[in-house]
Amino acid sequence: MHFIITCTDRQGSGDVRAANRTAHLAYLESFGDKIFAAGPTLTDDGSAMTGSVLIVEFDDRAGAERFSADDPYAKAGLFESVTILPWRKVLPKSPA
Repeated sequence: MHFIITCTDRQGSGDVRAANRTAHLAYLESFGDKIFAAGPTLTDDGSAMTGSVLIVEFDDRAGAERFSADDPYAKAGLFESVTILPWRKVLPKSPA
């Protein structure tokens, strides 16, 4: 099952994000094809990161919650909030 994980950074936490970015990216890469898509959300002018959006695949919600909690960004206290929602891809359609 796919899940969308939406994370909002704490205000003024750019230094926390920068200090943990390498570990965060290595953590994501360790999950290989379980990561469908991942990237930061940005300010309107694109000059700063404000959070993260990930689409991941796990057997159940508990797996998605463990993944989220073990992210180096989460462990460093970067996020003000984290939302995890089940998701189903509809478009674009996969080739038959």
